[in-house]
Amino acid sequence: MKKQTTTKHPARKRRNKSAGVLLFRSGPAGVEVLLAHPGGPFWQRKDAGAWSIPKGEIEEDEDELAAARREFAEETGYRPKGSVHDLGSVRQPSGKQVHVWAIDDDWDPARLVSNTFSLEWPPHSGRMAEFGEIDKAAWFDLKQARKKILKGQTAFLDRLEAILTART
Repeated sequence: MKKQTTTKHPARKRRNKSAGVLLFRSGPAGVEVLLAHPGGPFWQRKDAGAWSIPKGEIEEDEDELAAARREFAEETGYRPKGSVHDLGSVRQPSGKQVHVWAIDDDWDPARLVSNTFSLEWPPHSGRMAEFGEIDKAAWFDLKQARKKILKGQTAFLDRLEAILTART
């Protein structure tokens, strides 16, 4: 992973709404999706059920698709360019509403450049440490992705699969 950058946005956020991009491509085993593993010490040893669609909070008065594209770029360092498919929204177990678009594009996760966040680590130590919002990203076929992704986001995989099946 290259040097991380910290991005701060002065605009107010809509804390109960997020938007994201599910990048997909055609791979040797069929459709593959790009998932991100969250950074920081809490997620360090978690794998199955811990990966996520790159997403983030929507700024007040911001278009949802624009927010999804911005958040993907902030979390990965890449701006997707392919065709866009609206996958709708899902209410996460936390109560947050997440809207996701699938974009048909290819990208090398080895080029990941994520923004960072500060956290007191170790807890109660008085020391602040910087962590990438994403510590790694990877391509998974849909079967693998269903095992890796957060349970509250599996509906987006089902919706993408339905769209792609309808196209063929």
